[in-house]
Amino acid sequence: MEKNYNIYRKNLQLPEYGRHIHQMVDNLMAIEDRDERNRKARVVINVMGNLNPLLRDTPEFTHKLWDHMFIMSDFKLDVDSPYPIPTSMTLTPVPRRMDYPDEKVGLKHYGKYVKKVIRSLEGVRDQEAVQEVLGDIARYMRTKSYEYNQEHPNNEAIIKEIKRMSDYRISVDEDALSLIKSEYKQAPVRSKKPLYANKKNGKNNKGPQRHNYSK
Repeated sequence: MEKNYNIYRKNLQLPEYGRHIHQMVDNLMAIEDRDERNRKARVVINVMGNLNPLLRDTPEFTHKLWDHMFIMSDFKLDVDSPYPIPTSMTLTPVPRRMDYPDEKVGLKHYGKYVKKVIRSLEGVRDQEAVQEVLGDIARYMRTKSYEYNQEHPNNEAIIKEIKRMSDYRISVDEDALSLIKSEYKQAPVRSKKPLYANKKNGKNNKGPQRHNYSK
């Protein structure tokens, strides 16, 4: 007798319904009479709803059952559904391909938005507001440069980088920017305590002391 293993059978689209429900859907597609096919399709929906009887009569669950029946038929079943007939594209849409940003960032430790903010100041007439924004940007650049290089940069280097990112189109108050300081505070380095704490008289407590107890 030939053995019928699942590895030789048709793959199930929705295994949670079992193979018998899938066979019922396959039999529906073999029915030529459309009225008979529609009537038996409703019977199959009722059988599928029996798996979850508490949700069988809710509209959303019924809509879900009809969609699952079309999925099990590989969207080839031709019946009159009370709901919009789904397709493979509507249920599993192909995501739109996103363009990967190919913009090159010259100074990566500052980020790309620093340059954009500096370039946005071009053409602003209020020079006082421009210099105030440049001061905030310079403090931010000092903080980021310290995080990247572990040392506070020179203000002259910050001024040169601001001019370069602005393509030398923005007037920079070098005297004001040369006085800025970063608000980044480095945590103080704590000195390690010796293994044995010193006494007030300057002697080290190297071990347990011996006491002479008189009887």
